[in-house]
This record gives sequence, structure tokens and C-alpha cells, in this order.
Amino acid sequence: MRSRLFDPRAIGRERLATLLLPVVVGVMVLVGWEVLVRVAEIPVYVLPGPFRILARLVEDWDTLSASLLVTLRITAMALAAAAIGGGGLAMLFAQSRWIEASLFPYAVVLQVTPIVAIAPLILIYVRDTEMALLLCAWLVAFFPILSNTTLGLRSVDRSMVDLMRLYRASRWQILWHLRMPAALPYFLGGLRIAGGLSLIGAVVAEFTAGTAAGGSGLAYRILESSYRLDIARMYAALLLLTSTGIAIFLALSGLSHALLHRWHESAANPDQ
Repeated sequence: MRSRLFDPRAIGRERLATLLLPVVVGVMVLVGWEVLVRVAEIPVYVLPGPFRILARLVEDWDTLSASLLVTLRITAMALAAAAIGGGGLAMLFAQSRWIEASLFPYAVVLQVTPIVAIAPLILIYVRDTEMALLLCAWLVAFFPILSNTTLGLRSVDRSMVDLMRLYRASRWQILWHLRMPAALPYFLGGLRIAGGLSLIGAVVAEFTAGTAAGGSGLAYRILESSYRLDIARMYAALLLLTSTGIAIFLALSGLSHALLHRWHESAANPDQ
């Protein structure tokens, strides 16, 4: 009799159950929500039902999708800038303790200072509103990549470093052939965190900018809907933001798996 631990059919059923359970719970919550709204006759301007929210999303798709593209563009640019800036600065930190000691505390200061407090100042001093929004989103996404990548570059086996030095490898050769591959899982982990944070930073910056943002992003659409008590539209915009955040996380998780699953334990199949 085969052990259940090594039974492919049992493993497949567990995977299917793991995938279906969140879907079942979500459907139950939505059905309960819709029933509650209809039975209690809650006004739509207080709490719209899921069907009303979906209908509002379809009705305003042209406007909301255009705003979504604006928010996505700022998020993508901020994430790219954070990946380049955070990864590049981490490599400098790995090459010089003096540079790390000089600059890392300021990165910590930027991280622990709430973006809600910094955003108004950025919007005052940066004339270009889109550039100000991009800078706010970048500040939020920058630190996780910097700290994770720095940790990865510092976590290399010392015996391997000594071996490469024994073979007269230069500091940049050690960085390229040893430290960077070892730091890749850490960098990708920071990138997954920064993906969601860049979206949060873009939305917070748009909220802070208010009408100064030119009425373009999804956060402005939420503000606009709140002024008009169009709660269904607010939920529709929020649904788009949530779906976008999930899509960003899944895309970055897929990238991490594609780059690591052949050689790193963090992305290996636990059933193998």
C-alpha cells in the first residue's frame, strides 16, 4: 500500500482544495453581502451590493480604465526606478563599508518617515505633478529592494569568497560571479514587496495631490466619487486597485519562480 505522502492523486487533491477553498469562501462572502443588502434594503449610497458594483464598473469602464492606466504607469516607473536604484546602491554598499555606513541611515530615515507626511512637501517643491507622484511612489518602494539586496550580497559563504580571492579574482569578479547570484533571491523577494508598495505610494500621492493631480488616476476617481456620494463607483475603483495589486504580486512571483526554480530551494517544488 502506497503511503499517502507519496500518492500523486492525494497530492493533486490537496492542491485542488488549496486553490478552491479561497474561491468558495469569497463566493460565500459575496452572496451573503448581496443577500444582506437586499433583505435589509440598505440604500445604495450607504452600501451597494456586489451586482451593483459590477454594473457600475461596466458603466464607467472607459473612465476607470483610463485612470487605471495612469496609476499603472506611475507604479511601473516607480518600481523600475526602485529596482535600478536600490539594486545599484546595494552593490555599492557591498563594495564599501564606508559608503554603506554613510548612506544607509538616510535610507532608513526615508523609510520610517510616513509618505503621507512627505508627499505634501514633494508636491510643493516639484512643479511637475506626475514627477511628484512618481517620486512619492519611488520613496516607498526603494527601501525593501535596497535592504533585501544588501542582505543578500552580505550573506555569501565566506569560504567561497576566500576561495575566489585565492584564485586572484578581483572585487568586481567576486561581485558578478558570486555575490550577485547569491543575492538574486533576496532581490526578487524585495521586488515582490516593492511591487505592492509602489502601487500604495502612487495612490497615497494621488490622494494627497487631490485635484492637483489633474483628475487622472484611480485615487482621484475615488475622491471624486466620495464627493458625489457615488459609493458604487468608489467600490468599483477600489476593486480595480485591489485586482491590480494582486496582479502585480502574481506577476512578480511568477518572475521569481521562473528565475529560481531550477537552482534555488525557495522556488523548488516541495513535493519533489
